[in-house]
Amino acid sequence: MLRPLLIVGACAIALTACVQRTRPPGDIGVCYQVQPQKDGSLKYNKLASAQPDLEHCAGALEAMRIKFINLGGNQLEIMGAYQGNFIFLRREGIFTASSLEGNQYLALVRTGDGRLAIPGAMPQQ
Repeated sequence: MLRPLLIVGACAIALTACVQRTRPPGDIGVCYQVQPQKDGSLKYNKLASAQPDLEHCAGALEAMRIKFINLGGNQLEIMGAYQGNFIFLRREGIFTASSLEGNQYLALVRTGDGRLAIPGAMPQQ
């Protein structure tokens, strides 16, 4: 009884390993703005070099987003990439994932005045 259940579980795990995942470039220190194309592919536009960490890349993407909004743009959500991780700028904050299809994790939150901060760094009121 237990053996067929184990076999089914092992098959399910093996199948999840076969799913192709979209991964960003792993260039060291390079921050990209990622633009989805109509054919489903992704275009990686180099935004900044020599970025020391993901937070600085997210800051560069946020500065680009604000600049475009000030020029009359309306794109509130932006996608980027840094050293093999996708970065997602959203209203709630900055999320990151190692693949486009993978789980997204909160990296930075927006403060009440719109700044970005590490989760838990701001005192609760």
